[in-house]
Amino acid sequence: MYHETTESISVTVKPLYLEDQSSPTEDHYVWAYQVLIENTGATTVQLLNRYWRITDSMGRHQEVRDAGVVGEQPTLAPGESFEYTSGTPLTTPSGIMVGTYEMESADGRRFDVAIPAFSLDSPHQPIQLN
Repeated sequence: MYHETTESISVTVKPLYLEDQSSPTEDHYVWAYQVLIENTGATTVQLLNRYWRITDSMGRHQEVRDAGVVGEQPTLAPGESFEYTSGTPLTTPSGIMVGTYEMESADGRRFDVAIPAFSLDSPHQPIQLN
């Protein structure tokens, strides 16, 4: 698991290689990642937007920017958490993801919360690069 906290917002990510959805002979590798976002602070926040930078083992990257996560813009009161699962495909057997969530506090202040960099490794990568 990978973990990072920014301004009392804790983000934990657990990636999982999906063998049954991958096809290494066709250079198609798929991962799911479970994300837990916890508000350990004293003020309510809402997740507005997400940003991902996904890099494969050849150094090629793609960027994803969109509103919310899995179709939601969750609001987290102090002590609350939100958990979701998503996924990503790559054409290489390993890679890395990193990103940010744009949050807004109850008083209207916007700030970015770091999503920890996490490794996407499959059993088809002869040496773990990340």
